Amino acid sequence: MSNAKLSGEVYYPSKEILEKAHIKDWDELNEYATNNNEAFWEEKANELHWFEKWNKVLDDSDKPFYKWFVGGKTNIAYNCLDIHIKTSRRNKLALIWEGENGEGKTMSYFALHREACKFGNVLKSLGVKKGDRVTIYMGRIPEIVIAMLACARVGAIHSVVYGGFSVESLAERIEDSNSRVLIVSDGAYQRGKIVPLKQIADEALQRCGTVEHCVVVKRTGAEVNMEFGRDMWYNELMNLPQASRECSLEQMDAEDPLFILYTSGTTGKPKAILHTHGGYMVGTYTSLKYVFDIQEEDRYWCAADPGWITGHSYIVYGPLLTGTTSFMYEGAPNFPYPNRWWAMIEKYGINILYTAPTAIRGLMRFGESWVNRHDLSSLRLLGSVGEPINPEAWKWYHRVVGKEKCPIMDTWWQTETGMFMITPLPCVPLKPGSGTKPFPGIVMDVVDEKGKSVKANEEGYLVIKTPWPAMIRTVWKDPERYVQQYWSKYPGVYLTGDSVRRDEDGYYWIIGRVDDVIKVSGYRLGTAEIESALVSHSAVAEAAAIGLPHEVKGNAIYAYVILKAGAVKTNTLTEELRQHVSHEVGPIAKPEHIEIVDSLPKTRSGKIMRRVLKARALGQDPGNISTLEE
Repeated sequence: MSNAKLSGEVYYPSKEILEKAHIKDWDELNEYATNNNEAFWEEKANELHWFEKWNKVLDDSDKPFYKWFVGGKTNIAYNCLDIHIKTSRRNKLALIWEGENGEGKTMSYFALHREACKFGNVLKSLGVKKGDRVTIYMGRIPEIVIAMLACARVGAIHSVVYGGFSVESLAERIEDSNSRVLIVSDGAYQRGKIVPLKQIADEALQRCGTVEHCVVVKRTGAEVNMEFGRDMWYNELMNLPQASRECSLEQMDAEDPLFILYTSGTTGKPKAILHTHGGYMVGTYTSLKYVFDIQEEDRYWCAADPGWITGHSYIVYGPLLTGTTSFMYEGAPNFPYPNRWWAMIEKYGINILYTAPTAIRGLMRFGESWVNRHDLSSLRLLGSVGEPINPEAWKWYHRVVGKEKCPIMDTWWQTETGMFMITPLPCVPLKPGSGTKPFPGIVMDVVDEKGKSVKANEEGYLVIKTPWPAMIRTVWKDPERYVQQYWSKYPGVYLTGDSVRRDEDGYYWIIGRVDDVIKVSGYRLGTAEIESALVSHSAVAEAAAIGLPHEVKGNAIYAYVILKAGAVKTNTLTEELRQHVSHEVGPIAKPEHIEIVDSLPKTRSGKIMRRVLKARALGQDPGNISTLEE
């Protein structure tokens, strides 16, 4: 960065950090990557393995359906595993895992490759072919990583469903993806209790008829129903002769689908974001290497869940592509005590911690003494993801956890972007609460309703003006929705759906979603999903959901319901409705508060005005309500 004086509160990188950094001058790299964008990404792609080189870096002839590394043949699983076992990384630890109950497991690159090959052969024996969809529904255990890599290896498209989602959510995603195989664990440990994943899956499978085989991983030892002819134990399949250690690998076209991942939209139906082998691989590899300054000896911990994009890009693919040792923990941050994370950082010598502001705020509540009981001197870099981090939490994280020596990489990106989009590199001066600037070569802007750039410190829509390798390719089975949602407001420009301001130094400050999506603990939940769940209850006629600020979760869900004639308002009913949403969507979506009302503010066309509900709840002026029905 240039040495020009920056405004506001600024934290500059130390000499030690700069000496070790891959990139020492952000401005220089950004100028090169912006002016020579295709050449920059081609150089990064050349650091990875291709069976056949591309004949074109970027094909923009059918905008907005961009294609990257056209004609190139690769396989992301080959780059995650095979490439390393031919080098000195063969016996390097790929994964260190700790269960909530204290169990531990480590896997070298060689061992992870062996298990992914074996499970790839299991999938083939179940009839899985290139292009088939496989749904994965598990907790944070090594088998989720093995399953994803095995799918990629044989050319299947994986669809990972977060283990906190309910029957309805799982069934909907299996049905939409037309998955023939489901991989599930018997259960998952969460705060000392067992989440009955297989039981939830059984109920989901009664609702959708596409799944022929269900592979069950034994994790908790809970008693589960095993349906003859459909359900098989993972460990038994892995011991069969057909699960050999040699698994032939599909050479994938750069544009062949790698996975679909469902994300909440403004309509009730979640949309399946499609990512491909080539561009996604180049984007996640480059962004992780530069932003977290990955060094050969690092032990890196992304504390997200593999069921979200953060887990896909920065627990599974990014770390393995860069040959990193990655740590994974199964359970809750404060179980059984609030020092669980700090104890593991000390025990395993973690160098990099990447987590969500929700977790930081949750751990802040327990004070500093739990952190100070442990030696966290191994930490070099910290990271934040999922939502904007408020300055108070940023400063606590920096001072108490990082001991004022660990820069915080505050990253903004989306399921759709596949990789970090606004983020510092370790050489960049930091401002608490700002994600700083776009990743080198990514051109972004803040625009008004008409698409004109706004002045410094004015709020506007965040847009991306140039394509990038890890970008969404389409919405699965719905290309029109892809164009409509992301490219129609400002033709030729990608609309992120977030509002933002950019200060006089060009630093970006994310404000939040502009559509009806609520971010709870960093997870996106559509208001329509929550409202649909409420209305599915026999006592509810109509519902509206909003997000209100919450000191730990970032946002909490508040719901308003109108009861059907004959239904009686009681405390028992409101609690029953909260539990009903939890069952239908998942515990993460359980409303903090439900208010039973006689009417809802609506426009004359019948659209519920959630901003009016929000203003009322916060005691604010609801603004222009001229479009309200009487």
